[in-house]
Amino acid sequence: MKTIVLGLSGSIACYKGAEAASLLTQKGYQVYTVMTAAAEEFITPLTLRSLTGNPVFNDMFEDKTTHISLAKEADLILVAPATACCISKLAGGIVSDLLTLTIISSNAAVLICPAMNEQMYKNKIIQDNIEKLKKYGYHFLGPYEGWLSCGYRGKGRLADVMDIVVEAEKLIQ
Repeated sequence: MKTIVLGLSGSIACYKGAEAASLLTQKGYQVYTVMTAAAEEFITPLTLRSLTGNPVFNDMFEDKTTHISLAKEADLILVAPATACCISKLAGGIVSDLLTLTIISSNAAVLICPAMNEQMYKNKIIQDNIEKLKKYGYHFLGPYEGWLSCGYRGKGRLADVMDIVVEAEKLIQ
């Protein structure tokens, strides 16, 4: 059985991350969720635990080896949604939470699905960070154009859940 570590960073699009977790679990993948503190402002660990049947991880100090065991077990790390903050931390090698620490510690393929306001996404720093991560072999899907939670239409919407699942399955093979 293939293992996917699903990372959720602090975005209203976390509810779509939960939907992806459910679909991937139904397809027979072992899904472990790692949430940032900001993600927990939008959705609870109980939701992901209920959808995947697995524990949810969020504290890098709870067990000093969680990031190593998750990183080693992962066949794919999927970050959906990935905020500007999460992307920037990864590009800078800043490992200040369990999610970034797990990603940096893993040799698994990484699929990053950005979700943020269009102006954030278009910011030259964010674009440079995305290009830097692509150069290091990270994969990206989205963002898509559409209705954003800030009340505007634009490019910044999390990719469609089915597209995320399809791309994750391509990378995990």
